[in-house]
Parts: sequence; structure tokens; C-alpha cells
Amino acid sequence: MAIARVIRKTTLHEANDDVRDLAHWLSRSVAEHVATIETLRKPVLEAQPFAEQRLQKTYRVASLNCALKRG
Repeated sequence: MAIARVIRKTTLHEANDDVRDLAHWLSRSVAEHVATIETLRKPVLEAQPFAEQRLQKTYRVASLNCALKRG
């Protein structure tokens, strides 16, 4: 999937248009969102070859005894 380049000349005041940005992203599909994020993420990870290139896992430990006392 290729992302089409869009070039728009604007003033600095108009460039900070959050409403236009929101409308743009709401008009895109989830697949386009993921493709854009991957396009931004990949060069960062390639620039740090020794960095951990996987998602961190988070665990939540709950006490079974505490849950049984409430029940």
C-alpha cells in the first residue's frame, strides 16, 4: 500500500489547524493509519540497531486471597 504525497503551501497560522488535521485522519482507514505509523516507526528503529525491537510486556499480578475475601 503506497501513501500518496500531498503538498500544500500554507501560512504558519493555518498550519496549526487541528480541525483540518482531525478531519484528515477521520477520513482515512485504519489500514492507512497503521501504514503511516509503521512508516514513521521503521527509520527510528533502524537508526538504533541495538535497541530492543519488540513490544514490552506488562504483567499485573492480583492476589487470589484478596479476591476470595470480597466475594
